[in-house]
Amino acid sequence: MATQRKSVKKETAKHNGSEIQPAKGKLGIMIPGMGAVATTFVAGVEAVRKGLAKPIGSVTQMGTIRLGKRTDARSPKVKEFVPLATLNDLVFTGWDIFEDDMHAAATKAGVLDREMLDEIKPFLSSIKPQKAVFDRNYVKKIDGPNVKKGKTKMDLAEQVRDDIRNFGKTSGASRLVTIWCGSTETFIQPSAAHQSLKAFEKALRENDENIAPSMIYAYASLMEGVPFANGAPNLTVDLPVMQELSRKNEAPICGKDFKTGQTLMKTILAPGFKARLLGLNGWFSTNILGNRDGEVLDDPGSFKTKEESKLSVLEHILQPDLYPDLYGKFYHKVRINYYPPRGDNKEGWDNIDIFGWLGYPMQIKVDFLCRDSILAAPIVLDLVLFLDLAKRSSELRGKGIQEWLSFFFKSPMTAPGLYPEHDLFIQSMKLKNTLRHLKGEEMITHLGLEYYD
Repeated sequence: MATQRKSVKKETAKHNGSEIQPAKGKLGIMIPGMGAVATTFVAGVEAVRKGLAKPIGSVTQMGTIRLGKRTDARSPKVKEFVPLATLNDLVFTGWDIFEDDMHAAATKAGVLDREMLDEIKPFLSSIKPQKAVFDRNYVKKIDGPNVKKGKTKMDLAEQVRDDIRNFGKTSGASRLVTIWCGSTETFIQPSAAHQSLKAFEKALRENDENIAPSMIYAYASLMEGVPFANGAPNLTVDLPVMQELSRKNEAPICGKDFKTGQTLMKTILAPGFKARLLGLNGWFSTNILGNRDGEVLDDPGSFKTKEESKLSVLEHILQPDLYPDLYGKFYHKVRINYYPPRGDNKEGWDNIDIFGWLGYPMQIKVDFLCRDSILAAPIVLDLVLFLDLAKRSSELRGKGIQEWLSFFFKSPMTAPGLYPEHDLFIQSMKLKNTLRHLKGEEMITHLGLEYYD
């Protein structure tokens, strides 16, 4: 029996192993939007590099991955199993509408304490924002002076491409990744301008209103062969043109909207209700937050974009079409309220009306006093490292959408016509099985019958 298993494993390794180029040289991280999330991420990386703190919440830094049978006792750290860039390899740049360097921006964001920021001040102060692509038609509640000028949106895209090439040269980075940490843009529906590269470039030259600033960064990055992750609920790369560019230029994409706070709790709790076949009558969610994100979301257009992202989660997890008696009529309401005194320390409050045996009602109340940027920062780290891995993988780099990274997003991208998987635990299994697959290891099914043969 043991001999047979060994030969199967060898065959799997032969067929499933992907050629992965080594992570040689520096990895350049480019961030549109140098606000609370971006500064917390970059400051955190430097704090960890200096031994001032630990990378809590990071799958790539602290996570392990089981290989083989439970009795094999093989559970290496993820970063030891697949060839990821190390924290010491990372170099940073960004774009922002405000001129503050990262130390000043982090201080204003108020997420990290001054004592820690002062210990890494020289490093943070050296990262100054490049002029941003910005248009108040897409983000109405904020404005700033550090903005690019151009006659057309194509001019702006070319300026961003110049920035990307210049950063590659000046930083000495051998590879680059772009991750959107900017504000939520006003709600946009896909249009004819988004359907092909020819149509999109025509729209750029004609200043089409359907081309938002985030799309300009995505276009510029993908044209340069740079992977792109979308941390906001904007349409950005969730478009045929971006998927076409991603595949053509072997620049992986993923998104959208970092899974933090209230939605994280939903993707933990809802799978439990479904697994135990507990019914749902209603789920009311409200948030208060006072950072720049909260200010932006005070605009109805930007809130509409966020609402679409947050509302889709329960429908896909609970599958009301398959379980009409349990989830066919539930009411789901989401509210976000801007409340400046709370700053980055968001509060997510949920009232959940469930029912059980014979239809008897029960209630669950959740009050999550979270720190939004503290939850988002390790997601940013994991995404840039995994996107870089995908770019170096012969099997992943030409696929376009990296659905295996759904674990990190509120509204995961999928192939057209495929519903997204929102269950956090299925997403985690998908992520780790992808890593096993890349390295030619057997998938973990948890069947476990072999222990009793």
